[in-house]
Amino acid sequence: MDVTIQGTNVKITEDIEAHARKKLDRLDRYLPRIREIQLDLSHEHTKRGEDLVSAQITVRHSRGAILRAEEKTGGDVKKAIDKAVDKMYRRVQRFKGRRIRKGKERFTATLEELSLAEDIPDIEEFVEENGDLSSGDYETQLEGAEEYMVPIARRKDVQLSPMTEVEAIEQMELLGHSFFMFYNADTQVINVLYRRTSGDYGLLVPAIP
Repeated sequence: MDVTIQGTNVKITEDIEAHARKKLDRLDRYLPRIREIQLDLSHEHTKRGEDLVSAQITVRHSRGAILRAEEKTGGDVKKAIDKAVDKMYRRVQRFKGRRIRKGKERFTATLEELSLAEDIPDIEEFVEENGDLSSGDYETQLEGAEEYMVPIARRKDVQLSPMTEVEAIEQMELLGHSFFMFYNADTQVINVLYRRTSGDYGLLVPAIP
């Protein structure tokens, strides 16, 4: 299992790296056959004068599934890492739980993997092992209407993998996104899956008039 730690405007000290690796190495105990874990740390100074540290964890499993969790805190790097790991534990639990319920989909753990995995600790055990993860909403608000002045603020290349609609739903849930673009293996076109306010899903299918 490869663990990569990267920082943007964050100095990765030996202490921070040791803290992060100690937390991330434990994930393999609860989800065997993780291929790669990437931790991206970033720091930003908002227009409101706040110092925010973001920790984003991306787990790539040998079966092709990608699990992602991100948390932001007020300037505390270790706290951001701890909260992101806590959220990743919930992603892992969902990944394992879907295998128990469905048993066939590609983005679920196999029975062999479940037999090798340790149970996710309850919250009391987790806090005792990982330290105090104080509650709070660290999601930042929009900085102002001026942010809408630029139509396209960022462009990103997206690598698409062929998958079914069911697999796309599972992958979107594991990523924690509200929408997900994928190449539909059945129709051989690019679709966009999104979560509706009613809690179910919608699918955008391209149509050229």
